[in-house]
Amino acid sequence: MSDAQATSPRVAAKPHSAIVPIREIGARYREQIARHLLALGEHDRYLRFGYAANDRQIRHYVDQLDFERDQIFGIFNRKLELIAMAHLAYPADMVQAGFAEFGVSVAHHARGRGYGSRLFERAAIHAVNDGVKTLYIHALSENTAMLRIARQAGATVERQGSESEAHLTLPAATFASHMGELFADQVGQVDYWLKTEAVRARDVLATVQEVREAVREGRHKSNS
Repeated sequence: MSDAQATSPRVAAKPHSAIVPIREIGARYREQIARHLLALGEHDRYLRFGYAANDRQIRHYVDQLDFERDQIFGIFNRKLELIAMAHLAYPADMVQAGFAEFGVSVAHHARGRGYGSRLFERAAIHAVNDGVKTLYIHALSENTAMLRIARQAGATVERQGSESEAHLTLPAATFASHMGELFADQVGQVDYWLKTEAVRARDVLATVQEVREAVREGRHKSNS
C-alpha cells in the first residue's frame, strides 16, 4: 500500500536560491564515472545498486553504460573531479511504455548540499522534454535520502519489504520546460569551461613557480 499519495509533479518547483551547475556527460567521461563509483564506501554502494557491488561489478556497470540511449548528468568540483552523478536509464522493456529509471550517487564528502535533489530535478526535466510519462525509482527502503527526494517531487512510494518503488507521473513538455533545460545546459557548459580554464591557469602558475625555484637553485650553486 502506498505510504505517500501522488500529487501534481514538482519537477519545475520553486528554484533553489543557489544554482548548482550540472553537466550532461558522454562516453569520454567513462573513466571518471568509474573513479567516482569505485570511491563509494561499501554501504553507499549497497544503497546505490541494491547490493554490495564489488569493484569488478562496478566496472562492468560502467562498461555497459549506453551513452547513446541513456543520459548521464554530473556535478564537478573546481578540480574537475566528478563528485555527484545521475543516470537516467531507458530500459528496453520499459521504454515503449514511456518509463525511464533514475539512479543517483554523491561522493561522501559532498553530502548535505542538496546535490541528489538537484540531479533529480535535472533528470526529470530532461525526461519531460523527452516524452517520458513516468519516472521510476527503485531503492532499498533504508535509502531514506533517495525516497525523500522522490516524495518531495510528488511521487507515489510503495514499500515491499526491504525494497521500495517510487513512480512519478510527469507532465507534458512545454516551452518553459524546454527553455529550462536549455538554460541548465548552458550553465553546466559555462561552469565546466571556467573550471577547466582555472585548472589550466593553476598548472601554468605551478610550472612557472617550478622554473623560478630551479633558476634560484642554479644561481645558488653557481655562486657557491
